Amino acid sequence: MADEDTARLCEQIIRSHFGPLTAKVASVLLCRGRMPLPNIIRFSGLKPRTVRAAVLVLVQHNVLWHAQSEEEGEVLEINTDECLTRLRFGRFVWQAEQLLGKAAAEIVQLILDHGKLRPPDIISHLSIYDPVKAPAKYSQALHKLVDGHYLRPSTALSHLSPRDKRIRYVAEEKAKVSGFPTAKELKQAKETAEARIRREEEEAEQIGMKRKAKDQSGRSSKRKAVEEDEVDDAVYFRVNSEKFNIYIRNKLIESAATERFNECAGIVMRATLQATEAKQRRLTDIRTDPTSIANIAMQLTDDDDLSTGLVLPSSKKPNTITLLKDYLGILASADNPTPAGRAASFVSVSGSKVQVEFEIVGRRLRRRILEAAARERHGDDGVRVVRLLLDTGKMDEKQISKIGMMANKDVRPLLAAMSANSIISLQEVPKSADRNPTRMFYLWYVDLQKAYATILDNLYKTLYNISMRRQAEEEEPLVKAVLEKRQRSDVSQDEERLLTRNERETIAQWEKKREKLAVLEMRVEEAVFVLRDLAPLGSNEE
Repeated sequence: MADEDTARLCEQIIRSHFGPLTAKVASVLLCRGRMPLPNIIRFSGLKPRTVRAAVLVLVQHNVLWHAQSEEEGEVLEINTDECLTRLRFGRFVWQAEQLLGKAAAEIVQLILDHGKLRPPDIISHLSIYDPVKAPAKYSQALHKLVDGHYLRPSTALSHLSPRDKRIRYVAEEKAKVSGFPTAKELKQAKETAEARIRREEEEAEQIGMKRKAKDQSGRSSKRKAVEEDEVDDAVYFRVNSEKFNIYIRNKLIESAATERFNECAGIVMRATLQATEAKQRRLTDIRTDPTSIANIAMQLTDDDDLSTGLVLPSSKKPNTITLLKDYLGILASADNPTPAGRAASFVSVSGSKVQVEFEIVGRRLRRRILEAAARERHGDDGVRVVRLLLDTGKMDEKQISKIGMMANKDVRPLLAAMSANSIISLQEVPKSADRNPTRMFYLWYVDLQKAYATILDNLYKTLYNISMRRQAEEEEPLVKAVLEKRQRSDVSQDEERLLTRNERETIAQWEKKREKLAVLEMRVEEAVFVLRDLAPLGSNEE
């Protein structure tokens, strides 16, 4: 069951995408948790036929999980991650066009509109205006999408909650143990269950492609080796959001390198990521596979002049490999072989092999958001306290005042305000067994998981407010009347002549407000991506 702010945001997303009736069904599941269909009908107050139609729509669009329960039979549960990912659908379509062309973007957009589709349905729908040439073009684009794991098969297992599968598999492993299981056996059972889930996911990804029938004409098989696999027409495909999220993560890392050093360092960072891009399958990867400097150099274009970002000792321009080694040394903090230098690095260089450290960069991105939240609410003094506690550990009020060089009268209200916002936390250490408050040490520290959860909750509130503000702007009587007039077929063909100057100014003002809200939403959603989707990378933070 989702918390209040997540539930409100998910309900608003479903309302804007599927309408108020479907949103009411989703609201019941978000507020009351998983339940069978008869209970949803009772709590929603809608007709059974309407509820069934809403459930079918949500299952089709991968927003609902359904599982078999021994007590209640089949139960339904909202997939909040999939629901919140719908905010990135526009970005997914744009990424597909940038990476694979317009035909691939049209396929991705069509699948996002329908939830999941079979290849014949995709090609027939997109080829309606050009039934001669279009099928070959879209078939080729579809093959690239499936082969590159931008689309993944939708199987029966993908509609089950991973938590349910994990609990069931762990119970099966425990049943194999005779007697009371030890801690080691419990850990082994959990690891076996996780490995089984990963194996099922890998097997499910393989069913999207099938082997072509071998050519019996006697021609060389080497010439036909490239075309051995084809997309299986009987499989339903859905968009693999994790593959598109990988590109968002890589873009954030590239931007962080550019901001930290210069534009040329960002170019080298982008080339390093592109060298292993095909093998990046999971957001949970700690680092990339090792790649050579020569492979990184192959990703650079002729227009990339790396010498402009360095102060060279002589007028003679070094070759590209030498410049690459210099930049990789800077990104790896080779001049600072200490724990602090390691924590500030982007890559690790071992001999001639280079790896991008996702875990280190992800931890740094998350802490940057924490510092930004502290600065926004408590100023530079709040950031100073956060950095001091993160670097030193637990400290009492007098130590913070002394080491942070702040007056004691200013530190006390600042710590209380930051604690109220869950940015820092308080640890009580009793001097005696009676736990008398007057005989205790009060130590302040940063509970990172609690702070990130609070910031993420506030970001969900912001996204909900942005959505409601956009809806309120659209429903303003003057704007609503002009937009309805603009949708008429005769007006849409000649807006300049059939709309008055005041109406055109109203539309221009509304579009400007909508653009500002869209930019704000994208920035907030980027922070949500770092805190939520890159959260496994910071699971080892102390």
